Amino acid sequence: MVCDPQSLYRILGHPVCIQNPKYKRNEFIFNFCVVIKADVDPSPYETVVRRLVSTFTEMEIQNQFLSEEEKQLDGASVTQGRRSIAALLEIIKEDLNNYNECMIPVDDANTINLKLFPIRRPPPPVKSWQVPVPKINLLQRLDDTWDLTLAKVTRYVDGIREVRRVAMESDVSIELTKVAIQHLLYYDTILMVDMFFFSNIYATNSFIGEFIANKDDMQVECLNYVCINGPIIEKYYLCRLFTSLGLGRSLTDWLKFHSTEGFDIMSCIDIRRFIQFGIIKGFLYRVHAYPVSSQRIISLHKEDSMKTQLKEERYMLETYTDGCHCFDEITVEMNLSKNQILEELKDFPPCDIEIIYR
Repeated sequence: MVCDPQSLYRILGHPVCIQNPKYKRNEFIFNFCVVIKADVDPSPYETVVRRLVSTFTEMEIQNQFLSEEEKQLDGASVTQGRRSIAALLEIIKEDLNNYNECMIPVDDANTINLKLFPIRRPPPPVKSWQVPVPKINLLQRLDDTWDLTLAKVTRYVDGIREVRRVAMESDVSIELTKVAIQHLLYYDTILMVDMFFFSNIYATNSFIGEFIANKDDMQVECLNYVCINGPIIEKYYLCRLFTSLGLGRSLTDWLKFHSTEGFDIMSCIDIRRFIQFGIIKGFLYRVHAYPVSSQRIISLHKEDSMKTQLKEERYMLETYTDGCHCFDEITVEMNLSKNQILEELKDFPPCDIEIIYR
Protein backbone atom coordinates (compact mmCIF):
# COMPACT_ATOMS: atom_id res chain seq x y z
CA MET A 1 0.00 0.00 0.00
CA VAL A 2 1.34 3.42 -1.01
CA CYS A 3 -0.08 6.88 -0.24
CA ASP A 4 0.30 9.90 -2.49
CA PRO A 5 2.35 12.85 -1.12
CA GLN A 6 -0.80 14.77 -0.16
CA SER A 7 -2.37 11.72 1.54
CA LEU A 8 -5.51 12.01 -0.58
CA TYR A 9 -5.32 8.56 -2.17
CA ARG A 10 -4.01 5.08 -1.49
CA ILE A 11 -2.61 2.69 -4.07
CA LEU A 12 -3.15 -0.99 -3.27
CA GLY A 13 -0.87 -3.24 -5.29
CA HIS A 14 0.29 -6.84 -5.43
CA PRO A 15 3.57 -7.30 -7.37
CA VAL A 16 4.17 -10.74 -8.87
CA CYS A 17 7.33 -12.29 -10.24
CA ILE A 18 7.03 -15.43 -12.39
CA GLN A 19 10.38 -17.14 -12.92
CA ASN A 20 10.82 -19.12 -16.11
CA PRO A 21 13.68 -19.45 -18.65
CA LYS A 22 11.32 -18.54 -21.51
CA TYR A 23 11.26 -14.91 -20.36
CA LYS A 24 13.95 -12.33 -20.88
CA ARG A 25 16.19 -12.31 -17.81
CA ASN A 26 14.34 -15.53 -16.83
CA GLU A 27 11.47 -13.76 -15.12
CA PHE A 28 8.30 -11.80 -15.82
CA ILE A 29 7.21 -9.10 -13.35
CA PHE A 30 3.81 -7.42 -13.27
CA ASN A 31 1.57 -5.64 -10.80
CA PHE A 32 -2.13 -4.80 -10.52
CA CYS A 33 -3.19 -1.79 -8.47
CA VAL A 34 -6.39 -0.20 -7.23
CA VAL A 35 -6.53 3.51 -6.37
CA ILE A 36 -8.92 4.52 -3.57
CA LYS A 37 -9.43 7.60 -1.43
CA ALA A 38 -7.35 7.75 1.73
CA ASP A 39 -10.39 7.74 4.03
CA VAL A 40 -11.92 4.59 2.48
CA ASP A 41 -11.58 1.23 4.22
CA PRO A 42 -9.09 -0.72 2.05
CA SER A 43 -10.15 -4.18 3.28
CA PRO A 44 -12.75 -4.95 0.55
CA TYR A 45 -10.35 -3.83 -2.18
CA GLU A 46 -7.49 -5.99 -0.97
CA THR A 47 -9.51 -9.06 -1.91
CA VAL A 48 -10.15 -7.62 -5.38
CA VAL A 49 -6.44 -7.02 -5.99
CA ARG A 50 -5.52 -10.52 -4.81
CA ARG A 51 -8.19 -12.04 -7.04
CA LEU A 52 -7.02 -10.05 -10.07
CA VAL A 53 -3.44 -11.07 -9.48
CA SER A 54 -4.22 -14.76 -8.97
CA THR A 55 -6.45 -14.87 -12.08
CA PHE A 56 -3.94 -13.20 -14.39
CA THR A 57 -1.06 -15.19 -12.91
CA GLU A 58 -2.81 -18.42 -13.88
CA MET A 59 -3.62 -17.05 -17.32
CA GLU A 60 -0.01 -16.01 -17.82
CA ILE A 61 1.27 -19.43 -16.77
CA GLN A 62 -1.22 -21.19 -19.06
CA ASN A 63 -0.97 -19.13 -22.26
CA GLN A 64 1.28 -16.09 -21.66
CA PHE A 65 -1.75 -13.78 -21.64
CA LEU A 66 0.19 -10.78 -20.28
CA SER A 67 3.60 -11.28 -21.81
CA GLU A 68 2.26 -11.93 -25.33
CA GLU A 69 0.45 -8.60 -25.35
CA GLU A 70 3.61 -6.89 -24.14
CA LYS A 71 5.47 -8.24 -27.17
CA GLN A 72 3.05 -6.75 -29.67
CA LEU A 73 4.10 -3.68 -31.54
CA ASP A 74 2.43 -0.37 -30.89
CA GLY A 75 -0.71 -0.09 -33.02
CA ALA A 76 -0.88 -3.79 -33.79
CA SER A 77 -4.20 -5.53 -33.22
CA VAL A 78 -4.68 -7.75 -30.23
CA THR A 79 -4.87 -11.48 -30.77
CA GLN A 80 -8.28 -12.34 -32.14
CA GLY A 81 -10.81 -13.73 -29.65
CA ARG A 82 -9.50 -11.93 -26.58
CA ARG A 83 -9.74 -8.49 -25.05
CA SER A 84 -6.79 -6.21 -24.49
CA ILE A 85 -5.59 -5.78 -20.92
CA ALA A 86 -6.27 -2.03 -20.97
CA ALA A 87 -9.85 -2.62 -22.11
CA LEU A 88 -10.35 -5.29 -19.46
CA LEU A 89 -9.11 -3.07 -16.64
CA GLU A 90 -11.29 -0.19 -17.83
CA ILE A 91 -14.40 -2.40 -17.80
CA ILE A 92 -13.48 -3.81 -14.38
CA LYS A 93 -13.08 -0.31 -12.96
CA GLU A 94 -16.39 0.90 -14.39
CA ASP A 95 -18.35 -2.13 -13.22
CA LEU A 96 -16.90 -2.09 -9.70
CA ASN A 97 -17.61 1.63 -9.37
CA ASN A 98 -21.16 1.32 -10.68
CA TYR A 99 -22.32 -2.11 -9.50
CA ASN A 100 -19.75 -3.27 -6.90
CA GLU A 101 -19.25 -6.39 -9.01
CA CYS A 102 -18.23 -7.54 -12.47
CA MET A 103 -18.39 -10.65 -14.65
CA ILE A 104 -16.23 -10.13 -17.72
CA PRO A 105 -15.28 -12.77 -20.32
CA VAL A 106 -11.58 -12.49 -21.14
CA ASP A 107 -11.41 -15.09 -23.88
CA ASP A 108 -13.18 -18.30 -24.80
CA ALA A 109 -11.91 -20.10 -21.70
CA ASN A 110 -11.60 -17.45 -18.95
CA THR A 111 -13.97 -15.07 -17.17
CA ILE A 112 -13.18 -12.55 -14.44
CA ASN A 113 -15.71 -12.58 -11.58
CA LEU A 114 -15.22 -9.97 -8.87
CA LYS A 115 -17.45 -8.55 -6.16
CA LEU A 116 -16.87 -5.98 -3.44
CA PHE A 117 -18.00 -7.19 -0.03
CA PRO A 118 -17.91 -4.62 2.78
CA ILE A 119 -16.06 -5.89 5.84
CA ARG A 120 -18.50 -5.68 8.72
CA ARG A 121 -17.54 -5.72 12.37
CA PRO A 122 -18.96 -8.49 14.56
CA PRO A 123 -22.13 -7.20 16.25
CA PRO A 124 -22.03 -6.52 20.00
CA PRO A 125 -23.71 -9.00 22.36
CA VAL A 126 -27.49 -8.66 22.48
CA LYS A 127 -29.06 -8.18 25.91
CA SER A 128 -32.50 -9.51 26.76
CA TRP A 129 -33.61 -6.07 28.02
CA GLN A 130 -32.69 -4.18 24.85
CA VAL A 131 -35.23 -3.14 22.22
CA PRO A 132 -34.43 -3.76 18.52
CA VAL A 133 -35.57 -0.88 16.31
CA PRO A 134 -35.84 -1.63 12.56
CA LYS A 135 -34.06 0.79 10.21
CA ILE A 136 -35.89 -0.62 7.18
CA ASN A 137 -39.24 -2.31 6.63
CA LEU A 138 -38.22 -5.85 7.53
CA LEU A 139 -41.60 -7.38 6.71
CA GLN A 140 -41.25 -6.25 3.11
CA ARG A 141 -37.91 -8.07 2.89
CA LEU A 142 -39.24 -11.38 4.20
CA ASP A 143 -39.37 -14.23 1.71
CA ASP A 144 -39.43 -18.02 1.67
CA THR A 145 -35.64 -18.31 1.53
CA TRP A 146 -35.12 -16.79 5.00
CA ASP A 147 -34.11 -18.95 7.92
CA LEU A 148 -37.29 -20.04 9.72
CA THR A 149 -36.17 -18.81 13.14
CA LEU A 150 -35.05 -15.46 11.74
CA ALA A 151 -38.37 -15.07 9.91
CA LYS A 152 -40.37 -15.79 13.10
CA VAL A 153 -38.32 -13.35 15.16
CA THR A 154 -38.36 -10.58 12.54
CA ARG A 155 -42.17 -10.36 12.60
CA TYR A 156 -42.04 -9.11 16.21
CA VAL A 157 -39.23 -6.58 15.80
CA ASP A 158 -41.21 -3.34 15.95
CA GLY A 159 -39.15 -0.92 18.06
CA ILE A 160 -41.38 -1.49 21.10
CA ARG A 161 -40.85 -5.08 22.24
CA GLU A 162 -37.65 -5.91 24.10
CA VAL A 163 -35.67 -9.02 23.17
CA ARG A 164 -37.21 -11.19 25.90
CA ARG A 165 -40.73 -10.26 24.78
CA VAL A 166 -39.81 -10.91 21.14
CA ALA A 167 -38.64 -14.39 22.17
CA MET A 168 -41.82 -15.11 24.13
CA GLU A 169 -44.25 -13.91 21.46
CA SER A 170 -42.40 -15.58 18.59
CA ASP A 171 -42.14 -18.83 20.60
CA VAL A 172 -38.37 -18.98 20.10
CA SER A 173 -35.80 -19.60 22.82
CA ILE A 174 -34.10 -16.49 24.17
CA GLU A 175 -30.67 -17.64 22.99
CA LEU A 176 -31.82 -18.28 19.42
CA THR A 177 -33.64 -14.95 19.45
CA LYS A 178 -30.42 -13.18 20.41
CA VAL A 179 -28.56 -14.94 17.58
CA ALA A 180 -31.25 -13.90 15.08
CA ILE A 181 -31.15 -10.29 16.25
CA GLN A 182 -27.34 -10.31 16.08
CA HIS A 183 -27.73 -11.39 12.45
CA LEU A 184 -29.96 -8.38 11.77
CA LEU A 185 -27.46 -6.15 13.58
CA TYR A 186 -24.60 -7.50 11.49
CA TYR A 187 -26.30 -6.33 8.29
CA ASP A 188 -27.16 -2.94 9.84
CA THR A 189 -30.92 -3.41 9.48
CA ILE A 190 -31.74 -2.65 13.13
CA LEU A 191 -30.29 -0.76 16.06
CA MET A 192 -30.64 -1.42 19.77
CA VAL A 193 -32.13 1.02 22.28
CA ASP A 194 -33.28 0.80 25.90
CA MET A 195 -36.78 -0.09 27.03
CA PHE A 196 -39.10 2.87 27.24
CA PHE A 197 -40.67 3.81 30.57
CA PHE A 198 -41.98 7.15 31.74
CA SER A 199 -39.75 6.71 34.80
CA ASN A 200 -36.67 6.79 32.54
CA ILE A 201 -34.23 9.68 32.72
CA TYR A 202 -32.63 11.10 29.58
CA ALA A 203 -30.08 13.85 29.07
CA THR A 204 -28.54 15.65 26.11
CA ASN A 205 -24.86 15.65 25.16
CA SER A 206 -22.70 18.03 23.14
CA PHE A 207 -24.25 16.90 19.84
CA ILE A 208 -27.47 18.71 20.75
CA GLY A 209 -25.81 21.74 19.15
CA GLU A 210 -26.17 20.09 15.74
CA PHE A 211 -29.90 19.69 16.29
CA ILE A 212 -30.33 23.28 17.47
CA ALA A 213 -28.35 24.48 14.43
CA ASN A 214 -30.73 22.38 12.28
CA LYS A 215 -27.89 20.49 10.63
CA ASP A 216 -29.11 18.54 7.58
CA ASP A 217 -32.62 19.88 8.24
CA MET A 218 -32.80 17.65 11.31
CA GLN A 219 -35.62 19.59 12.96
CA VAL A 220 -38.02 19.04 10.05
CA GLU A 221 -37.08 15.36 10.03
CA CYS A 222 -37.85 15.20 13.74
CA LEU A 223 -41.24 16.88 13.32
CA ASN A 224 -42.19 14.41 10.60
CA TYR A 225 -41.11 11.50 12.81
CA VAL A 226 -42.66 12.44 16.16
CA CYS A 227 -45.79 14.49 15.46
CA ILE A 228 -49.18 12.79 15.69
CA ASN A 229 -52.68 14.06 14.97
CA GLY A 230 -52.83 17.56 16.33
CA PRO A 231 -51.13 20.91 15.93
CA ILE A 232 -47.58 20.96 14.55
CA ILE A 233 -45.34 22.58 17.14
CA GLU A 234 -42.78 25.22 16.29
CA LYS A 235 -39.16 24.22 15.72
CA TYR A 236 -37.85 26.39 18.55
CA TYR A 237 -40.18 24.62 21.00
CA LEU A 238 -38.90 21.27 19.76
CA CYS A 239 -35.39 22.40 20.74
CA ARG A 240 -36.69 23.51 24.13
CA LEU A 241 -38.29 20.11 24.75
CA PHE A 242 -35.00 18.31 24.15
CA THR A 243 -32.86 20.73 26.18
CA SER A 244 -35.26 20.55 29.14
CA LEU A 245 -34.43 16.85 29.55
CA GLY A 246 -31.68 16.27 32.06
CA LEU A 247 -30.29 14.51 35.12
CA GLY A 248 -32.67 14.19 38.04
CA ARG A 249 -35.80 14.65 35.90
CA SER A 250 -37.77 11.60 34.78
CA LEU A 251 -40.03 11.72 31.75
CA THR A 252 -43.02 11.94 34.10
CA ASP A 253 -41.53 14.99 35.81
CA TRP A 254 -40.65 16.42 32.40
CA LEU A 255 -44.25 16.07 31.21
CA LYS A 256 -45.58 17.67 34.40
CA PHE A 257 -43.11 20.54 34.03
CA HIS A 258 -44.38 21.40 30.56
CA SER A 259 -47.99 20.74 31.54
CA THR A 260 -47.79 23.48 34.19
CA GLU A 261 -46.74 25.81 31.38
CA GLY A 262 -49.93 24.99 29.52
CA PHE A 263 -48.44 22.67 26.90
CA ASP A 264 -49.90 19.16 26.65
CA ILE A 265 -47.02 17.35 24.96
CA MET A 266 -48.82 14.05 24.56
CA SER A 267 -51.59 15.62 22.50
CA CYS A 268 -49.27 16.35 19.59
CA ILE A 269 -46.09 14.28 20.08
CA ASP A 270 -45.43 10.55 20.29
CA ILE A 271 -43.13 10.54 23.33
CA ARG A 272 -41.60 7.16 22.51
CA ARG A 273 -40.66 8.27 18.99
CA PHE A 274 -39.49 11.63 20.33
CA ILE A 275 -36.99 9.92 22.63
CA GLN A 276 -36.00 7.37 19.99
CA PHE A 277 -35.21 10.14 17.53
CA GLY A 278 -32.76 11.75 19.96
CA ILE A 279 -31.15 8.39 20.75
CA ILE A 280 -30.81 7.42 17.08
CA LYS A 281 -29.34 10.79 16.12
CA GLY A 282 -26.87 10.56 18.99
CA PHE A 283 -27.61 13.78 20.91
CA LEU A 284 -29.67 12.09 23.64
CA TYR A 285 -28.57 9.36 26.03
CA ARG A 286 -30.24 7.26 28.70
CA VAL A 287 -29.26 7.76 32.34
CA HIS A 288 -29.40 4.30 33.93
CA ALA A 289 -30.01 3.55 37.60
CA TYR A 290 -27.80 0.96 39.32
CA PRO A 291 -28.57 -0.35 42.83
CA VAL A 292 -25.44 -0.85 44.93
CA SER A 293 -25.38 -2.74 48.22
CA SER A 294 -22.36 -2.15 50.43
CA GLN A 295 -23.11 -5.47 52.12
CA ARG A 296 -23.05 -7.20 48.74
CA ILE A 297 -19.76 -5.59 47.77
CA ILE A 298 -18.11 -6.58 51.03
CA SER A 299 -19.40 -10.13 51.09
CA LEU A 300 -18.95 -11.15 47.44
CA HIS A 301 -16.29 -13.65 48.46
CA LYS A 302 -18.70 -15.16 51.03
CA GLU A 303 -21.59 -15.67 48.63
CA ASP A 304 -22.21 -19.34 49.45
CA SER A 305 -22.50 -18.80 53.19
CA MET A 306 -24.60 -15.70 52.61
CA LYS A 307 -27.24 -17.56 50.62
CA THR A 308 -28.19 -19.70 53.59
CA GLN A 309 -28.92 -16.58 55.66
CA LEU A 310 -31.27 -14.93 53.12
CA LYS A 311 -34.60 -15.74 51.57
CA GLU A 312 -34.37 -17.09 48.03
CA GLU A 313 -36.06 -14.01 46.49
CA ARG A 314 -33.92 -11.63 48.50
CA TYR A 315 -30.77 -13.52 47.56
CA MET A 316 -31.63 -13.38 43.84
CA LEU A 317 -32.06 -9.61 44.04
CA GLU A 318 -28.88 -9.34 46.08
CA THR A 319 -26.86 -10.73 43.16
CA TYR A 320 -27.89 -7.68 41.09
CA THR A 321 -26.75 -5.09 43.65
CA ASP A 322 -23.04 -4.99 42.87
CA GLY A 323 -23.28 -1.83 40.75
CA CYS A 324 -23.00 -3.67 37.44
CA HIS A 325 -26.68 -4.32 36.78
CA CYS A 326 -29.14 -1.59 35.82
CA PHE A 327 -32.84 -1.53 36.64
CA ASP A 328 -33.73 -2.56 33.08
CA GLU A 329 -31.77 -5.79 33.46
CA ILE A 330 -33.33 -6.55 36.84
CA THR A 331 -36.80 -5.81 35.48
CA VAL A 332 -36.40 -8.34 32.68
CA GLU A 333 -34.39 -11.01 34.47
CA MET A 334 -36.56 -11.06 37.61
CA ASN A 335 -39.84 -10.05 35.94
CA LEU A 336 -40.38 -7.16 38.36
CA SER A 337 -41.49 -3.60 37.78
CA LYS A 338 -39.33 -0.71 38.96
CA ASN A 339 -41.68 -0.04 41.88
CA GLN A 340 -41.55 -3.70 42.91
CA ILE A 341 -37.75 -3.60 42.80
CA LEU A 342 -37.71 -0.50 45.00
CA GLU A 343 -40.04 -2.21 47.48
CA GLU A 344 -37.78 -5.26 47.59
CA LEU A 345 -34.75 -3.04 48.17
CA LYS A 346 -36.44 -1.58 51.25
CA ASP A 347 -36.01 -4.98 52.93
CA PHE A 348 -32.24 -4.54 52.87
CA PRO A 349 -30.50 -3.24 56.01
CA PRO A 350 -30.85 0.53 56.61
CA CYS A 351 -28.40 2.69 54.65
CA ASP A 352 -27.15 -0.39 52.78
CA ILE A 353 -28.56 0.48 49.33
CA GLU A 354 -27.49 3.39 47.17
CA ILE A 355 -28.91 4.12 43.71
CA ILE A 356 -26.24 5.36 41.32
CA TYR A 357 -27.30 7.17 38.14
CA ARG A 358 -24.92 7.10 35.21
